[in-house]
Amino acid sequence: MAEEYPMVKSSGKMASGKKKAGKLVSAGRSRSVVKKKTTSHVPAYRHIKVLGQSVGLVTDNKAAIIKALKSGLPISSFKKLQKIMDVPAGQLATTVNIAARTLLRRGKQGKLQTDESERLLRIGRLFDLTLELFEDKQMARQWFKEPNKALGGVSPLEYSDTEPGAKEVESLIGRLDQGIFS
Repeated sequence: MAEEYPMVKSSGKMASGKKKAGKLVSAGRSRSVVKKKTTSHVPAYRHIKVLGQSVGLVTDNKAAIIKALKSGLPISSFKKLQKIMDVPAGQLATTVNIAARTLLRRGKQGKLQTDESERLLRIGRLFDLTLELFEDKQMARQWFKEPNKALGGVSPLEYSDTEPGAKEVESLIGRLDQGIFS
């Protein structure tokens, strides 16, 4: 039997009952309080300080991120993301749309091109969001690599190979964070 949860009004007061230590006490029993979210589809992140940590970014300063992307992320960013996601280099390269021979050349050059850096950051951000959602690296890896019904049977990693696909994966992560199972 599904239980209904009262919503917190924008004034911060409860719609009915009394609030006691994060619970709603009503007629002798307590129920969890569900707060109304004010964001659109972006989940509230609790631990990730910098979206892009998984590719080695250490700042949330947008200007610094843009500068790093324009100059090209180091190839170590690719390797770091590959390791944290536990995916083969070829699979990540395909998702980021880098040919195998090009990836070898980038390894010799030591850095990625601007467009490749942006695509790598896109995948890294999504994986960071997934880590934040599941709060467990192994579960995040598994979810990110397994086929997903909400994405037409394609894994979030594969679906993220385009900007619209990545936005859909981000939206799905947001819905899951809000408890809307898709």
